Amino acid sequence: MSKSGFLHRYFLNNGENRLHKWVHYFDIYERHFERFRKRPIKMLEIGVHGGGSLRMWRDYFCEGSTIIGIDINPSCKEHEAENIHVHIGSQDDEDFLKEIAKKYGEFDIILDDGSHINSHVIKTFDTLYPHVSPNGVFLVEDMHTSYWPKFGGGLRKEGSFIEHAKLKIDELNATHVRGEFPNTEFTRSTDGISFYDSVVVFEKRPQGKRQHVITSQMPE
Repeated sequence: MSKSGFLHRYFLNNGENRLHKWVHYFDIYERHFERFRKRPIKMLEIGVHGGGSLRMWRDYFCEGSTIIGIDINPSCKEHEAENIHVHIGSQDDEDFLKEIAKKYGEFDIILDDGSHINSHVIKTFDTLYPHVSPNGVFLVEDMHTSYWPKFGGGLRKEGSFIEHAKLKIDELNATHVRGEFPNTEFTRSTDGISFYDSVVVFEKRPQGKRQHVITSQMPE
């Protein structure tokens, strides 16, 4: 397979472990993950379920990449394979998440496809975002659940992950609010936030001092 469109074709041709994804996600994955294919990486996926996506990521990324999955279902251990590791625990357990981070160090990519319960998603993000590598990506999917009461969501409801992510926009721009909001480690380490239908992507890059420059034609 050529690099372009690999994931979409992999999904459509999958005849092995179960894969369940919204089709429009694949363009988002390719857009934000393509740059990681040139070297071995470490990726953490929250939510293993049928195990199909773990194999997809292993085949997509460079040989030697390490793919880690976490899930609350003990049967998910059966999806372990070469360069695929599965740990059983809850994303709502901060100590468990920290143990995973301690074991593996920084992750180039974290993808949250776990319980989708908004309080869990927020705890996972706040706990693990500091453990994303300086040029890494944290992608949260299925965030239509931020609007569903069943998952603790609702339109513009405080405590949903979408509202949590909206607040991060102010934190990203803290340099410009003239003391009303402090610069944080998130401000200093985050390059941008992308919002899509049901997906939010945070991309890291160390931030320097903001500068603006004026250029114009030399006077005659």
